[in-house]
Amino acid sequence: MGPLSSARTMRLWGPRSLGVALGVFMTIGFGLQLWGGPFHRRLSGLQLRQSWAPSPGPAVSSCLPRQRLVFLKTHKSGSSSVLSLLHRYGDRHGLRFALPSRYQFGYPRFFQASKVKGYRPQGGGTQPPFHILCHHMRFNLKEVLQVMPSDSFFFSIVRDPAALARSAFSYYKSTSSAFRKAPSLAAYLANPRAFYRPGAHGDHYARNLLWFDFGLPFPPETRTKRGNPRDSNPLQPHVLPSGNGPRAQILDPNGFPKPVSTVADGHSRTANPASFNSGPSSFIQWGLAWLDSVFDLVMVAEYFDESLVLLADALCWGLDDVVGFMHNAQAGGEQGLSAVSHGGLTAGDQQLTARARAWNNLDWALYLHFNRSLWARIEQYGQRRLERAVAQLRARREALAKHCLLGGEALDPKYITDSRFRPFQFGSAKVLGYVLQSGLSPQDQEECERLVTPELQYKDKLDAKQFPPTASLPSKTSSSLHRHQTTD
Repeated sequence: MGPLSSARTMRLWGPRSLGVALGVFMTIGFGLQLWGGPFHRRLSGLQLRQSWAPSPGPAVSSCLPRQRLVFLKTHKSGSSSVLSLLHRYGDRHGLRFALPSRYQFGYPRFFQASKVKGYRPQGGGTQPPFHILCHHMRFNLKEVLQVMPSDSFFFSIVRDPAALARSAFSYYKSTSSAFRKAPSLAAYLANPRAFYRPGAHGDHYARNLLWFDFGLPFPPETRTKRGNPRDSNPLQPHVLPSGNGPRAQILDPNGFPKPVSTVADGHSRTANPASFNSGPSSFIQWGLAWLDSVFDLVMVAEYFDESLVLLADALCWGLDDVVGFMHNAQAGGEQGLSAVSHGGLTAGDQQLTARARAWNNLDWALYLHFNRSLWARIEQYGQRRLERAVAQLRARREALAKHCLLGGEALDPKYITDSRFRPFQFGSAKVLGYVLQSGLSPQDQEECERLVTPELQYKDKLDAKQFPPTASLPSKTSSSLHRHQTTD
C-alpha cells in the first residue's frame, strides 16, 4: 500500500459524501475539535483504507509482516484476548510497546501522547521507535499520530451492545453511578432515565460505551441532562434488500445477524445503520465514514475466530501468531454470549436485548456497520477458505489447551495460586484464568506461560523489559490496581 493520492481521497470522499461530512462538521464543531483535525493528518500520507484484497495462500510469500500496530482496546468486547496475542507477538519479536505509566492512558479522558512512558516530543532527542500501541484509551487520532507513524495498521473490535450491556453491568456496577443505583440490568433498561445522568461518575460505561471509546462526539440528544427526549426505537423489524434478486432478509433487532454458514444468503448486506432510526442520519454517517477512513479492520466479537483469520491475513502473520486463549472472561459469560448469538433467549431476555440496543442506539448503529464490513471482507477472502482457516485455528487452540493447561480449560480463580497467572478480580462476576500443566519442557513452559499470562502481569513484564529497574521495587500488580484498571 502506498500513500493516499488526491484521487483516492476523492474516491473515499465523493462530492456528495464530502458535502454531508462538511455540513455535519459545521453543526458539531466542538466535538470535532476533540480530534484536532485528524482527517488532515491521517489522510495526507497514509496507507490505510486502500482497496482491500486477500493475500495469496501460505505457499506464496509476497508480503512482509506488519509490525507497526495501533489497537483500540474497547471495553467488554473480547479485547483482552487480542491484547494477549499482541503482547506475545511483540515479546517474541523484540518489538517496543508504547506503554502507559500505569495500566491505561488516562482513561476516560482522551488519549494524550504525553501519557506514553518514555515518549519525547519531536525535537526532544532521539528515541527508539514504538511498534505497538494497544492499551486502554479513549481514541484521539491527533495524539496517537504523535506517537505512531501514519502508516501503522489501525484496528479494533466491537460487540453486540446487548451482550456488552450484560457484561458491563456486572463488571462496572460499583463504578458507574447509574448501574449502582439500579437493582438489576432489567430495571435499569426498563427506565434508564431514572438512573442515568450524562457526565455523572462512571456513567460513560452505562450508555454507548463503544462510541465513547472510539472517541466520537455525541449528538445533542445524548448530552441532555434532564427530561426524556425521544429515544430512537429500533424495536420494529425492518425489511432489508438481500442483494439476491427478489429475496429479502428480515432483520429483527430482537434476533441476531446470521452465522458464517449463511453468508451466501445476503448476511453481509445489512442496510446503513442510519436507516434504523439510530439518530440523525447525517451525524451517524459522518462518524462511521470517519472510522472507515482511519481503521484498517474492525473485528466483531461474535465472530472472533473469523476476525482473527482476517487479522492474520491483513498483517501477513501466520495462524500461530493469532492463536491464543480467552482472557478476562467472566464465569458464565460465554454461555450468555452464545445465547445472544444463537437466539436461545427467553421472551424476557429478548425484550432486554431489544431495550439494550435501543438505549445504546449509537453502539447498535456502529455494530451493524462493522458487522456488515466484516462480512463483506469475508466474501472477498472466500467463505470456504475462511472455514478451513478457522478450523485450523480452533484445532491448534485445542491442541495447545490440552498440552499447556491443567484440565484443558479456564478455571475458577480460587484454583490459581501462582500470582503471575491469576487474573485481576473486579466486579461481581469471577474472572477466569489458567493453571499450567506440570512437566513441560523449558521451551514449552516459556511459550505456555506467554499464553496464560494475564494482561496486567504481561504489561508489567514488558515494562520491566523496556525500562529495566535501577533498584529492586515491589510489584505494581497488587490490590492498588483497583484504582487504575478497567479491563474488557
